Amino acid sequence: MKTLIAPFELLFRYRKLIWQTTINDIKAKFAGSMFGKLWLLLYPMLMLSAYAGVYIYIFKVRFDLFNSNEYVLLIFCGLIPFLGFCEALGTGIPSVTANSNLIKNTLFPIDIIPIKSVLVSQCTQVVGMIILLIALAVFDRLTIWALLIIPIWLLQLMFTIGLIWILSSLNVFFKDIQNMIAILTLFLMMVSPIAYTVEMVPKNLQPFLAGNPLFYIITAYQESLMLGKYPHGNTMVVLAILGFVFFIIGYWFFSKLKKILADNV
Repeated sequence: MKTLIAPFELLFRYRKLIWQTTINDIKAKFAGSMFGKLWLLLYPMLMLSAYAGVYIYIFKVRFDLFNSNEYVLLIFCGLIPFLGFCEALGTGIPSVTANSNLIKNTLFPIDIIPIKSVLVSQCTQVVGMIILLIALAVFDRLTIWALLIIPIWLLQLMFTIGLIWILSSLNVFFKDIQNMIAILTLFLMMVSPIAYTVEMVPKNLQPFLAGNPLFYIITAYQESLMLGKYPHGNTMVVLAILGFVFFIIGYWFFSKLKKILADNV
């Protein structure tokens, strides 16, 4: 039982420190940048433009349920969590090695280093989600099911933090992990249902989607936001299992390795 509640106790015990270090890192992230916090808006909009241009004007994808503007919103529903997750990989995996001074500080709770890295990476997703909700309201696609984005996002955070706890600690010993981030991001972009729905995938290929955690995250956002319904099948159940299991196992894994991390960073 102690193992199950330990990561939640960590969040509660150091909630003020996590909040303060996250805010400081966000400020430092945009310090000296010409566009500053405007990048939080520009980044998702530029990615959306690229996606929409490729799928609408090159692949000429068409939906019976959506016009072109609504199809762009569908893409945005999948693109925003994808960007949030991939940014978490990019900043979270090297977070332990990048904060070697804190790792060697015996007074600092090093468990929160991956947590704050993930939270900082969520800036783009939060801003993008606000823009999306406004756009959904404008096109009259916003329903009561949009409230599901709160538990979906929390489960996404739990899954991501747990995964980063594991990968960031392993990255201390195997630096190749952080070098594979770009390849992994590209692979995830191709196999994640950002610009298509489950119904568009051939029946014989749908089982392969089940092995991709982002499938459940993206599908949950698309269906609750754009389709205005509860996510189909066991999507929410699997997402809840992924969130809690990775959060607990990730913390346990990091706790076992943190005693030797200072000697290897």
